[in-house]
Amino acid sequence: MTGCAASIICVDDAGKILLGRRSDNHMLGYSGGSVEIDERAEECAKRELLEEMGIFAEELEFFCVNSGPETHYIYPNGDEVSNFEIVYLCRKWKGNPKSNDGEMVDLKFYSPDEVDLNQISPPIQNVVAQYINKSQQHS
Repeated sequence: MTGCAASIICVDDAGKILLGRRSDNHMLGYSGGSVEIDERAEECAKRELLEEMGIFAEELEFFCVNSGPETHYIYPNGDEVSNFEIVYLCRKWKGNPKSNDGEMVDLKFYSPDEVDLNQISPPIQNVVAQYINKSQQHS
């Protein structure tokens, strides 16, 4: 299945990113999901953040597009994907992280040096690596 997805990486004031353990493959990830028919990518990203992590995004900043062979993945349930994902950063939000829909558990903010890329869900490893590299360039 190929589809368009939209995602948000929440960043706190210290540059830590909010990750949760996915219930499907038990790897760490940020919030995101498929864009619904006639839905704007920004609205999808905000909806997914609220559904999965209980956070209301106030402002979004475009970060990157994640696409290509690196996004090809087969989930434990057999779903095969190769996504085109629009990724946003969110530095201004309301709420406290909590698992709302059960898709993500163990929500926690991680500093870039705490992130083990081997624990990140494979289709988004390159995005998290890109964030880490950019954050290290600015420190």
